[in-house]
Amino acid sequence: LVIKTTRSSLPSLPAASLPLLTAHRVFSPAGPSADTAMVNGDGAHEHTGEADSKRDGSSETDGGEDSNEQEVIVIQDTGFTVKIQAPGTEPFDLQVSPQEMVQEIHQVLMDREDTCHRTCFSLQLDGNVLDNFAELKSIEGLQEGSLLKVVEEPYTVREARIHVRHIRDLLKSLDPSDAYNGVDCNSLSFLSIFTDGDLGDSGKRKKKGNELEQIDCTPPEHILPGSKDRPLVPLQPQNKDWKPMQCLKVLTMSGWNPPPGNRKMHGDLMYLCMVTVEERHVSVTASTRGFYLNQSTTYNFNPKPSNPSFLSHSLVELLSQISPAFKKNFTAMQKKRVQRHPFERIATPFQVYSWTAPQVDHAMDCVRAEDAYTSRLGYEEHIPGQTRDWNEELQTTRELPRKNLPERLLRERAIFKVHSDFAAAATRGAMAVIDGNVMAINPGEETRMQMFIWNNIFFSLGFDVRDHYRELGGDAAAHAAPTNDLNGVRAYGAVDVEGLYTLGTVVVDYRGYRVTAQSIIPGILEREQEQSVIYGSIDFGKTVVTHSKYLELLEKTSRQLKVHRHNVLNEKNEAVELCSSVECKGIIGNDGRHYILDLLRTFPPDLNFLPVDGEELSPESQRQGFPRPHPHRLACLRQELIEAFVEHRYLLFMKMAALQLMQQKPTMNGVLEPAAAVNGECKSPLEGKELEESIPGLAQAKELAETLVAEDGSCIDPKSREVVLNACKAVGSISNTSFDIRFNPDIFSPGVRFPDDSADDIHKQKQLLKDAAAFLVSCQIPSLRIGISELITRCAKHIFKTYLQGVELSALSAAVSHFLNCFLSSFPDAVAHLPPDELVSRRKSRKRRNRVPGGGDNTAWASLTPNELWKNIASEAKSYYHFTLQCESVDQVVEKYGFQKTTLLREISVKTGIQILMKEYNFDSRHKPAFTEEDILNIFPVVKHVNPKASDAFHFFQSGQAKVQQGFLKEGCELINEALNLFNNVYGAMHVEICACLRLLARLNYIMGDHAEALSNQQKAVLMSERVLGIEHPNTIQEYMHLALYCFANGQLSTALKLLYRARYLMLLVSGEDHPEMALLDSNIGLVLHGVMEYDLSLRFLENALAVNTKYHGARSLKVALSHHLVARVYESKAEFRSALQHEKEGYTIYKNQMGEAHEKTKESSEFLKYLTQQAVSLQRTMNEIYKNGSNASITPLKFTAPSMASVLEQLNIINGIIFIPLSQKDLENLKAEVQRRQQLQELGKRAPSTATFCYGGIGGGGWHGEQQCGPKSALK
Repeated sequence: LVIKTTRSSLPSLPAASLPLLTAHRVFSPAGPSADTAMVNGDGAHEHTGEADSKRDGSSETDGGEDSNEQEVIVIQDTGFTVKIQAPGTEPFDLQVSPQEMVQEIHQVLMDREDTCHRTCFSLQLDGNVLDNFAELKSIEGLQEGSLLKVVEEPYTVREARIHVRHIRDLLKSLDPSDAYNGVDCNSLSFLSIFTDGDLGDSGKRKKKGNELEQIDCTPPEHILPGSKDRPLVPLQPQNKDWKPMQCLKVLTMSGWNPPPGNRKMHGDLMYLCMVTVEERHVSVTASTRGFYLNQSTTYNFNPKPSNPSFLSHSLVELLSQISPAFKKNFTAMQKKRVQRHPFERIATPFQVYSWTAPQVDHAMDCVRAEDAYTSRLGYEEHIPGQTRDWNEELQTTRELPRKNLPERLLRERAIFKVHSDFAAAATRGAMAVIDGNVMAINPGEETRMQMFIWNNIFFSLGFDVRDHYRELGGDAAAHAAPTNDLNGVRAYGAVDVEGLYTLGTVVVDYRGYRVTAQSIIPGILEREQEQSVIYGSIDFGKTVVTHSKYLELLEKTSRQLKVHRHNVLNEKNEAVELCSSVECKGIIGNDGRHYILDLLRTFPPDLNFLPVDGEELSPESQRQGFPRPHPHRLACLRQELIEAFVEHRYLLFMKMAALQLMQQKPTMNGVLEPAAAVNGECKSPLEGKELEESIPGLAQAKELAETLVAEDGSCIDPKSREVVLNACKAVGSISNTSFDIRFNPDIFSPGVRFPDDSADDIHKQKQLLKDAAAFLVSCQIPSLRIGISELITRCAKHIFKTYLQGVELSALSAAVSHFLNCFLSSFPDAVAHLPPDELVSRRKSRKRRNRVPGGGDNTAWASLTPNELWKNIASEAKSYYHFTLQCESVDQVVEKYGFQKTTLLREISVKTGIQILMKEYNFDSRHKPAFTEEDILNIFPVVKHVNPKASDAFHFFQSGQAKVQQGFLKEGCELINEALNLFNNVYGAMHVEICACLRLLARLNYIMGDHAEALSNQQKAVLMSERVLGIEHPNTIQEYMHLALYCFANGQLSTALKLLYRARYLMLLVSGEDHPEMALLDSNIGLVLHGVMEYDLSLRFLENALAVNTKYHGARSLKVALSHHLVARVYESKAEFRSALQHEKEGYTIYKNQMGEAHEKTKESSEFLKYLTQQAVSLQRTMNEIYKNGSNASITPLKFTAPSMASVLEQLNIINGIIFIPLSQKDLENLKAEVQRRQQLQELGKRAPSTATFCYGGIGGGGWHGEQQCGPKSALK
């Protein structure tokens, strides 16, 4: 397997020189269907702004990317093989692609086991050196079978440093300490421990006799249903490969660096000190010719070569000659390194931090030491000109051409690369700012007001300086504004209008401070803000200016962002036209680009948390106690909510138009029922989906609406036009001829005034906002579960933020452990341990305090008590969330709500960046606190940034899903594969969207019968989820469950159980047993245990699943019916027919009541009941015979059937949402005709329910058999 290198290991290049990796085959991307949502597990990754849907009255997209256009691009994929000849090794073949660059072959050689120790070499073809950045197809004479020679090149200081860094990485390649320390985009993965390595070809277990006998099915005690034990240590099982294989004791830079002038003239570049495993101390010279031993000692400089000097071109060759242990262990280590799955080794695009870590010995590390002291902070070695001009890089990549697919791929890849680099640099800088390592640009001001520039990035703190936010909530508003602004940057970035620029923005929370990092507009620092702003307002609307070019650019974004163009009054009472909120500022930089910044009010305000004098909310909001006061006045509606509200209104619009068309009445009398639905309330979330079937005129209404948009409307009769006009008015559309809902973001902004002539319009906009607020509380929120543990940990986080601001660095671990004791420990008198130096030297600490932003008394934190903290949490819950928490201690909370302290610990640690020592904590001891300062290992930043999207790949993904929904699995599979290819092209090998793609591919492979391929893809999905989301992220738990299903289908029963046990352990840790998803997990475990005839264990899990389903779905739910059936099957296998009958009767009753007697499920259950009754009667007869005749009884043997693997697999498929329906030839023909008929309907704009040969419970799994109506109505949920 040749893995293309991740871009984080490639030098950062000017965007134009980034290579285009292979994007094979012929592309024919269809635009995304307006009605297909991305199915992505829990829907956590929003894809708003990708493509504007047709319902908004236009399908225009900028930059020639019309999604209806079929573009076909052929990218040649004639891969070929070249021979590589490296010094000291046999020639070997390497498969390459014409689109690759020479540099990528370099990376492959630096990763290969036999050539990994080389870094400074060139590739030569027939004596000619190949250019690193040339594409292979451009190299004359390079063809199938060509011989490329690896030729050692002379070192420079830069190349020698790169070589030492690379050797260090190879020596540390099995060491997880970089992942624990959260550096260089390393992160943890534990899958291989549960699968004993790779699941591919080697994963099949060898059968010895009866395989079932060899399987140890016993789960660890702590994961059994009902267990109260929640150990922390199993979260990170120790990998035997991580036990350090020592190759070298010490490798550091020598104190004799840099070489004096006379030695430079002998070719000395730098000096290294090493101690071998055999305790031999050596001093090494890195010279232009390579590495050799010199005669220096620690206190005596003698640079002359030793005798022998062991001159070698690589450090590995040198060390192999002087240390037998190095030679042996290095070889063994590289063998292990290359055996690991590539996804365990590749860097992630953004850093993932672990909240737990074992105690790791701190080892000497020359590379980390050099990083710390040479301040790699200030520059990147591989960039000419050193510091990177982030703003120029971010904007230049946006300006790259995007007319066709290869151009767009190159552009999106460059954008993504620069963004991930910028996020990493901004995070490093923000930490340096808070740690006091960066000088302020206004050092004379109070620390809260200081601003910083570092590495061409501007940093500001989240405090209300100069009372800027006084009317909006002071510091609370200043803390909320950066995240609102980031959401605005994200939204405008996704719309991606040519000529409109936003700043690179990263928000970092670290040690209680919020830091905003932004790229710098050229020239902004040389002029006053008043002179720079040519659009918008710098004082929240008191003075306002506008600019025609900005209006033109912002108008292009307004349809997708639902922003209404409107007039406001300036200080002279003149009307000023805006197409954004007044806070949005337009500045033309010295580079001539049009920048917008301060996008904190991109989305309209949430009136539920914005009491306004003289304004009343809808009755629905008022009934629930809204509006409520909030600490700041910047609460706004999320973009997803706006989308959902507009979707809801669109369905109403269609419904009204359809009803009028059917009645053909010119007035709206009697049609506008129910009125409640118009002002934001909704009867049921499914209302819209049923419309399609229930309203006869809907297709006609859609056609009419689209015709009105497409033409000038002159050919449409006045009656029809009036139908649309009435429907538009009723739903609050800004247009009278088409559905178009937009919001004025300045409504209810203090200080903003509107002209008198727009009073009508303003009234409508106010009503629209009230409707959206009502829609939120009546429609969206009821479908969410209120997470009280989430609420408590968020309140604790708010308090922790201000608590930490008064702590100086030397007391940090003591302060964090004290806070955790007050929050989680049952010990009532938690006392803080002040570091001794703080007690001794007051003067010293006062001096230091001035440098820390925020200042304050740095021992105040020590006076916090558990009682006081929980009182503060209760009052924060009341003031911020309006939730009454009647608990005064953690133990009361645990008892009242059934929480686990481990879950609360995980939540608070993840939210605040705390890393704690991996060990078992005794939270419940009343004699000593749970945490000591030694248990706090680190505090990490919590980073929010923009995630640039791969738009073409996403469109392919959507098209693939649409095909799958229509039942065209093969075509869908090809499109998803293509999407995977393009995602890899833009993001590199690791990304959360690639994870979703692999999961869907695995599921399709499985449905199409290719179990081995399903295993391979799902294994990648699990590894990637662990690496990019975290080892116990909810998505990771789901990925483990899917992998277990495919392992079971592939005959790997013990692996399937290990994976399910791991998933259950993680689920218990993250949310505890009381969670609806636990039912699905326990049903899976119970079924597999049933399959391996562990009946008693199986029952424990299945009965727990039954209890959880009953609690969350009600005793009459179809999920409960299926749970009863599964339990009955196990009792049947145990020959306990009475219990089996009892459960099956319950299931039968539910099926009969819910589905009717004629339904297939009811009949199946009835048949099974008859069979159980016969078996029970037969057993009773036998027992009676034995009682009657004793040992002379003639006994009819009973049929005890062990469950077949096929029947267990069938049930597993059902509970995981996959149902195979056997179809006859006639059925297939009918199906084809039905699909064609529906496609014709779709072309008319009618979205038809899809048809397929199977039922499929969504990518997240968890669809349940009985609730899917298989057949033409609903094929893929």
